[in-house]
Parts: sequence; C-alpha cells; structure tokens
Amino acid sequence: MRVQIEASGELGRVALGVVGAVLAACEPGELVRRAWPAELDTSERVVLIAAGKGSVGMARAACGGLGDRLRRGVVIGPDSVLGAWVDRPTEIEAFGADHPLATGRNVEAAGRAMAVAQGCGGGETLLTLISGGASAYLTMPGEGLGLDDIRAVTDALLRSGATIGELNCVRKHLEAIKGGGLARAGGGAGAHWSLILSDVLGDPLDVIGSGPTAPDASSFQDAVNALRARGLLGAHPGIGAYLMRGAAGAIEETSDGREAFWDRVRHRVVGNNAVAVECAATTLSGLGFEVIETRLGVTGEASEVGLALTRRVLALGVGRRRAVVWGGETTVTVGGASGLGGRSQELALAAAGEIDGRVGAGVIAFGTDGIDGPTDAAGGVVDGETGARLRSRGVEIGASLADHDSHRALGLAGGLIRTGASGTNVNDVMIGLSGIGGG
Repeated sequence: MRVQIEASGELGRVALGVVGAVLAACEPGELVRRAWPAELDTSERVVLIAAGKGSVGMARAACGGLGDRLRRGVVIGPDSVLGAWVDRPTEIEAFGADHPLATGRNVEAAGRAMAVAQGCGGGETLLTLISGGASAYLTMPGEGLGLDDIRAVTDALLRSGATIGELNCVRKHLEAIKGGGLARAGGGAGAHWSLILSDVLGDPLDVIGSGPTAPDASSFQDAVNALRARGLLGAHPGIGAYLMRGAAGAIEETSDGREAFWDRVRHRVVGNNAVAVECAATTLSGLGFEVIETRLGVTGEASEVGLALTRRVLALGVGRRRAVVWGGETTVTVGGASGLGGRSQELALAAAGEIDGRVGAGVIAFGTDGIDGPTDAAGGVVDGETGARLRSRGVEIGASLADHDSHRALGLAGGLIRTGASGTNVNDVMIGLSGIGGG
C-alpha cells in the first residue's frame, strides 16, 4: 500500500511516517496470527466466513493457519483488496461488496454466507471473521422489506449524525443476518469461533458489524426509539410500520443469547483503536515529540472535536515538539448540505480555522480504513498556513464547513491523505502537534 500525503515540509513527513506505521500495526492478518485460538489447531474440519474491510487479511492468515483442514468458506470484502489476493484457496468463494450503502451484490453475498453457515454439521467448526464494514456487506432485508428500504433508512441515519449504536440497532431489526442471525444460522456446527477486528469504541460485540455472531440485547422498540430520536420515523413509513409490528411481537426478536447453540460460540477481539493510538504515540516519540496525552473513545461532531483537539495543543504552546493523540470516531450531521467530505477531513478543516496564522502547529486526522466518507481520501493534514492557501484560491474555511465540503477545500490546500482501501478498520486517529518546523 502506498501512503500519499499532499502536505510538504516536516508536517508532511511526520504524517507520512505516522500513517504508514499505524496501518502496518493494524494489518488484520498479523492481528489474527497473534490472537489465534489454540483450539483451532485441533479442529479437523473448519468452515470459514469472513466479512468486512479487514476480511481478506484476516482470511489469508486463517487459511495459512488451517491448511488442509479448511473445508469451504466465503469471504466478502472490498473489490480492490480481494483483487490482490492472488493465492486464494480454491475452497474459498470471494464476493466483492459495497459500502456504506448496500447494493444487490451485498445481498447476494450475504445469502451465500447464510447458506454456508446453515450447512455446518456437528463435526465441523465454524470460524467467522468480522471486521468494520460487515454491517453493510452482510445485508439481508427482513421479510417484506426491499434493498431500497434498507438503503434509504441507512443513508438518512448516516446524514442525521446517528451514532454507530443507533444505526446498527435499527439495521439489526430490519435484517435477518444481523443481531446474532449468522450465529443462529450456524447453530448446527459443533463449535463456533468468531474473531473480531473492532471498529466500534469499547468493542461491544453486539454492535461491531451489527453483531452477526453476538447475542443482541436491543429490541424492536429500541430501534423505533432510535428512528424517532433522529426525526426519521415518519419519513420512512414502511420501515416504521415494520419496526412497530416487531415491537408489538408480530416479528421474531433478534437472538438474546438464551438459545442452546450460544454455548458453543466463542468470541475474541483481535484488534481495536487502542492498537492504532499506541502505535501513533510510539512513532511520534521516535520522531522526537513528547506525547503529552493519549485518549481513546473520542466521539462527537467532527468539527467540534477538531476545535477541541486544536485548543488542547495550542494551550501547550507551539514552541516545543509536543503531541496529543486521540482515537475514536466522530460524526458529521450533513442535513441538506451538498458538499463532499468525511469526518476526518471535516475535523482537520475545522482545526485549520482554529490554527489559522499560527506558526508551529499542525493537525493530522485519518480513518484507518483509508476511506473517509464517500471520497478517495483517508483524511487530512493542516497547519497555520492552510487558511491562507485557501483564501488565495477564493475559498473560506467557514463556508466550506457550512457546506460540509472539506474534501474540495483540503484538496485545494494540498492537505489530503490518500492510502486507498487499507484492508483494515479500527476507527480514526486524530493528532495535534506543536513545534512543527518548515521544509
């Protein structure tokens, strides 16, 4: 993978080193190898299902560990990463899928995964590998619902600034494979191991990928409440009616962990945002920065978090080489805006407004999956000169933020980070720096 940083000078060099190091540390295959359960080495017949942005790396490592004990499997992942898997075993079926809004091929791939799980017998071990993106990749609308219904409500929730918990609660109750549905389908297996690369803060198993292999404590009523809280219940009457029928008991709830097959299911989180933040901090220390603070679980509106991060750095003074490293996942409430961007780019652009004209300060923000919003960028890099560069092109930071047009603005300012689909996904890294020199 080639990391491309448009920013020049020392800030660009630091960003290049940090982004590259973080993505290497979060490589899914290595994380799976480190966390490999010893019990899988004694399983003679293994069926594999992998879904998510990290599915290929995870599956390659698993196939290497299983050898000829692998009987069959399905891997659902990004096209670009699947295309590079030249040594894929013949036992593995590969399906490309789309994100964040599902398409017909996602539904086809999810159906095949369900069929493979349902075919597991008592003499087989089911190994599921789940990573961020699995919720979209494993789309299987409930009876009476269509793909267009799922796409519309998902898009509306994303644009409303809904949290990942709210979004996945709704999706779990609109689809058959989420909320423990995949584990239920594979309930005939003699054993089931689920290895999970977490893209959700706190690593809640029932939220990551909408919990296809985890018991679900949420209810149809919770899904109704989530839509109502975002003002979307009346805007999607078909979805609302379906969820209300579920809340009234007319549709079977998601699996809550009391069924007998759950006794045979084991979970292990192989990596998460903490890995990325720790690596970023270590790399910055090696580059001569004093890391004043690391923080996990950062959430909130991207622009507001960008301001908070920048003010934290500026409070330290800009004369010494210091760093603040945060990890988490912000949101952008788009509303009716027509701009193009993503949460990491918006965070960086907001930071640029706060450090406008300040010498020695910089901010780096990127998503570890390499795809920030519906753009070709992973995030952004800004400093005290970003605002001036934009004004010279006739662009104001405030207007770009109001239109949520961070991608265009950072592109004009030479502040985009590009990695392409990274093949991993452990949330975002946000870095504030002081003491940054010039070229």
